[in-house]
Amino acid sequence: MPYRKCNRIPKYDYSRNGYYFVTICTKHRQEWFGNIQNDIMELNEYGQIVRKQWVWLLEQYNYVKLDKFTIMPNHMHGILIISGDARDVGTGRDLSLQKTKSLSGLIGAFKTTSSKLIHMAGLKGFHWQRSFYDRVIRNEKELTQICEYIINNPKQWDMDINNKHENINIVGAGRDLPLLNKII
Repeated sequence: MPYRKCNRIPKYDYSRNGYYFVTICTKHRQEWFGNIQNDIMELNEYGQIVRKQWVWLLEQYNYVKLDKFTIMPNHMHGILIISGDARDVGTGRDLSLQKTKSLSGLIGAFKTTSSKLIHMAGLKGFHWQRSFYDRVIRNEKELTQICEYIINNPKQWDMDINNKHENINIVGAGRDLPLLNKII
């Protein structure tokens, strides 16, 4: 098996409180989730499932909060916040002692449940790419840049590194790479 670079920061505790920017791609960058029309992502049935399961993380794990996210034809970007100061909304009970899943555990739960629902909806060939890309967001400036990147991602689809229809000649002609490459 070829060597695969580890995406995580060595010895960093990915279950600790913080803001995390993640990118999750489909296997072989296959476009399963809909199309970009007039710079707007139009989700199909499978894209709606991905959206539903991303929000499910918020409902399932009371220490998870979500910020900006976007679903693209073959990947998604999102900001996931792990916050150990969670309280049960109904009772006000402190849940900070509840075992917190790591970022990898949360993304694993998202990928597993979304895959299962997509397969049940009739798309048998769907698979997520192994692993995911992440960035620990360290300050407000980074958070602002990443939020802008996420919001504007559908408008940048023609130049997106995850667009398998990307024109290699245009990218190689000296145009700026997407913000994602600049901050990661």
